[in-house]
Amino acid sequence: MQRRFLDYLIISFKGIAMGAADVVPGVSGGTIAFISGIYEELLESIDGLNFGFIKSWKANGFKDAWQKINGNFLLALFLGIAISIISLAKLIKWLLIHESLLLWSFFFGLVLASVLYIGKQIKAWNAPIVLAIIIAAALSYFITIAEPFATPDSNIYLLFCGFVAIIAMILPGVSGAFILLILGGYHTAINTVDDLFQSIVTMNLELFKEAFIKFLMLAIGAIIGIKAFSKILNWMFKHYKNITLAILTGFMIGSLNKIWPWKKVLSWRTNSKGENVPFLEESISPFSFQGDNQLMMSILLMVVGFLTIILLEKFGAKTKE
Repeated sequence: MQRRFLDYLIISFKGIAMGAADVVPGVSGGTIAFISGIYEELLESIDGLNFGFIKSWKANGFKDAWQKINGNFLLALFLGIAISIISLAKLIKWLLIHESLLLWSFFFGLVLASVLYIGKQIKAWNAPIVLAIIIAAALSYFITIAEPFATPDSNIYLLFCGFVAIIAMILPGVSGAFILLILGGYHTAINTVDDLFQSIVTMNLELFKEAFIKFLMLAIGAIIGIKAFSKILNWMFKHYKNITLAILTGFMIGSLNKIWPWKKVLSWRTNSKGENVPFLEESISPFSFQGDNQLMMSILLMVVGFLTIILLEKFGAKTKE
């Protein structure tokens, strides 16, 4: 496909939108790709990334190999994604520290609307569909209250988080940030991206080394995950769409417990920077919350988050017409 510079610039802007979506739990980069009309090309391009690229490079030169993997498209798209994630990571990091209650309220609204968005796509309701939702919701809920098998700062745990979260790039409706949140790796991932950028700007080699190793673990996990599961998940989506959507819907219903803004800390842990941070938390009523529960503003932001997904859905519907 012959494209001009302007075409690739537009692809980069679509990547910026995808990156922004993937930073926010509840909004899927895959959904943005689907709405903007590049979803199928993205899947085909990712599927083409294999060791055949090296063979083609040796046999026919780099230019031919680059064209075969649709390199210009991938470069423009992932450049946009990277710019967006780096730009937003600092803001999200600040909000997590200073306005966490309001931020989680906004996220809760996003995910609640996403449950309805995915559930509406189930075309045939029957006993297996309902059972799949119940089982997935129960499993997801128990994941949110279970003690993680490792701390989010662990390199092995980050590898696992990257491995699982990458499905956001494969299935519309699933947010990579949301999955990181459920796994307890969201804070670490946001801090890692921001620390990596800050270390480059300030030339802090010690910070760069620590952040780069964590980023590398997330990236390796993502690469392994996308190559291992892209074909399986797309096959499920094409052949067992309703049951797949039911599982996703149940998964998101059960996980709402994790995103509930008002929490009571049950236990603490010390992170890699020597700071005490919550390890296990319990959802509580806003009226039992110690301190200012910011109830009215929190409810307002839940509504804003909810409407954000509704508007995205309506925009996507108009795009497909």
